[in-house]
Amino acid sequence: MSSGLNIRKHAELDFLSLGALVHRLDPGIIPFRKATECHIHVSGGEFNVAANLSDCFGLKTGIASAMSDYPIGDLIAERVRAMGVKPFYKHFKHDGVTGPNMATVYSDRGHGLRAPVVFYNRANEAAAQLKPGDFDWPSIFGNGVRWVHSGGIFAALSPSTAEVAAEMMKAAKAAGAVTSFDLNFREKLWKIHGGNEKAVETIAKIVENVDVLVGNEEDLQKGLGIPGPEVAAKSKLDPSVFFAMIDSVVKKHPHVKVVATTLREVHSTNRHSWSAVAWVNGQTYNAPMAELDVVDRVGGGDGFAAGFIYGLLIGEEPEEAIKLGWAHGALLTTFPGDTTMATVEQVRAFARGGSARIQR
Repeated sequence: MSSGLNIRKHAELDFLSLGALVHRLDPGIIPFRKATECHIHVSGGEFNVAANLSDCFGLKTGIASAMSDYPIGDLIAERVRAMGVKPFYKHFKHDGVTGPNMATVYSDRGHGLRAPVVFYNRANEAAAQLKPGDFDWPSIFGNGVRWVHSGGIFAALSPSTAEVAAEMMKAAKAAGAVTSFDLNFREKLWKIHGGNEKAVETIAKIVENVDVLVGNEEDLQKGLGIPGPEVAAKSKLDPSVFFAMIDSVVKKHPHVKVVATTLREVHSTNRHSWSAVAWVNGQTYNAPMAELDVVDRVGGGDGFAAGFIYGLLIGEEPEEAIKLGWAHGALLTTFPGDTTMATVEQVRAFARGGSARIQR
């Protein structure tokens, strides 16, 4: 069964993301109000996918983003290089006091019955100042890009970032790239810029040039303005609500060929049931269900997106692509941080039904 996507065979870059780069301060299981030290993870939903595809799956990837020239920016740029991702930066000069800044995410992981906590400082964020014309898309796409990706968090940062995302998607389609968009609806961000109605209006201008959507039923409802289905989900792992909404999605956006999402039932902070589903060119696919012992849940959805996109890029059948996404997303939750530490061999072994028996 074909994905229906016209993926070019060769290009200078296999994958290019557009999004904000952030750094996450992580005190582990210690609540922030009692923390005395933190690990620093470099992140950003769009960057995570590019980093995962490079480091785990060996693809040639890039990130278009804002970079503020000060030590935090230097730290982030070093991690981008370490993950093998080619940067395309719009540089901003930091004034030494107020910015522009690279956004900070604060998160403690919780434990057992104590849930994780995440909060932000995105004040005077460099990425929010990006505007159309900041990137030379004809030059970036000049030697070919096979797949282009962005997401709803970046689009929600400011009116101009949404315009940049729409500009990139249009340029990508003209250059022959497959395009994907992770809806990643965040109500707090959209509330600042006009609320749900404005979100639907804004995202529609991006999605008109998008082939692949990533998002659950809430993302589809709030990000695309799709009415909720009449069926009720039996559990968080029940895909019936998601599949019931696809006809409405395709009716509103008939050019969309693929819609996919993860399914997660949270039993405790460290114990999740995990699966994934996809609608691909008219057919539906379900990944297996796994019980996860979670170290750090942040980035699991981006891990799924990376594995799924990898499968489609290399020509796997959709059934195998969703298993690769499911397997990589599951493995990513066993590592601290937002980006992968897995190998492609581990991903394929788990997708085939591998176990945690010791490897000697």
